[in-house]
Amino acid sequence: MSIKILHIDSNNPILWNQLEEAGFENHADFKSSKEEIESKIQDYNGIVIRSRFKIDKGFLEKATKLQFIARVGAGLESIDCEYAESKGIHLIAAPEGNRNAVAEHSLGVILSLFNNLNKADAEVKSGQWNRESNRGHELDGKTVGIIGYGNMGKAFAKKLRGFDTEVLCYDILQHVGDENARQVSIDELREKTDVLSLHLPWTPQTDKMVDSNFINAFKKPIWIINTSRGKNIVTADLVEAMKQKKVLGAGLDVLEYEKLSFETLFQDKNTPEAFQYLLEAQNVLLTPHIAGWTFESHERLAQVIVDKIKNVYLDLINNF
Repeated sequence: MSIKILHIDSNNPILWNQLEEAGFENHADFKSSKEEIESKIQDYNGIVIRSRFKIDKGFLEKATKLQFIARVGAGLESIDCEYAESKGIHLIAAPEGNRNAVAEHSLGVILSLFNNLNKADAEVKSGQWNRESNRGHELDGKTVGIIGYGNMGKAFAKKLRGFDTEVLCYDILQHVGDENARQVSIDELREKTDVLSLHLPWTPQTDKMVDSNFINAFKKPIWIINTSRGKNIVTADLVEAMKQKKVLGAGLDVLEYEKLSFETLFQDKNTPEAFQYLLEAQNVLLTPHIAGWTFESHERLAQVIVDKIKNVYLDLINNF
C-alpha cells in the first residue's frame, strides 16, 4: 500500500524528490481552496504545509486517514494541535532548519539600528553627508535580554559570543540556560536589559504580550527586536513607547497586521495609524518576515522535514 502525501504549499525540491525516492506517493495542490482540499483530504496519509490556511478541527475531522502533518517552518500555530494529537496524528515542524538564519538576521538588525546603516545609506544616496546625526552605538557593554530560549533564542545567543555583552534569557521552562546565556527571572531581565529580542511562538499566553504595561516594566529604555510572531506585540503600544523614548528603536521582521499565511500584510487596504508611524520613523527597521527565509534555510528546512517524516514511519513500522 502506498503512503500518499498531499503538498499544499511549494517547497524546496529536496522535499518532494527525497520523499519520492523513499517510496512515498506525492501529490500537489497549491491552488485549491481550503474547502476543496477538505473534500479530498480523506484520501491522504500525510500533508505538508507552510501556512496557507489553518488546519482546524473541521478539517481534521475529514482527514480520516491522516497520520502526520508536516509544517515546513518553526511553529505549529496554524494547526489545532490538541485535537490533532487526540486523533493520533504526528505533528512535525523544523525549528532547527532556520534557527541559524533567524540568529544572523537578528544580529544584523541590531547592528544596523545601532549604527543607523539604513538611514545613513539613504541620506548619502540622496546627496547628504551627515556624520554627527548618524553617530552610532556599540553593542559591547550592553545587556541583551532574550525572551524564549528554544532553538531560535539559543542560536541567537551563540552569535553574540563574539561581543563583550551580558546575555540573559527568560523562558517558561526551567533549566534552559547554557554557556551562552544566563537564565534569569523576568524581573531581573527587566532590570538589566538594553536590547530585548523576542524568540517566541504565538500562543494564547504570548498573544499581545508586549503591551504598554510590559514595556514600562523595564528599568531602562530598550531596543526591541522581533523575529518571532507579529501578534506578540501590540503595535500601538510599541509606537507610544517609542514616542515617549521608552523604546529607542525597533527591528521588526514580523507585524501584527500579517495574515496567517505570512504572504500578505493587511487584512484590508487601510493602513493602521501605528503602522504609518513605523513606516516613517528613522529608528525602525522593517523586513517582510524573512529572518528565517534564506537560500540555505530553504534547503535545510526541507531536509529536516524529509528526515522527520521518514522517522515517523520508521517508528510506526517498529511499533506495528
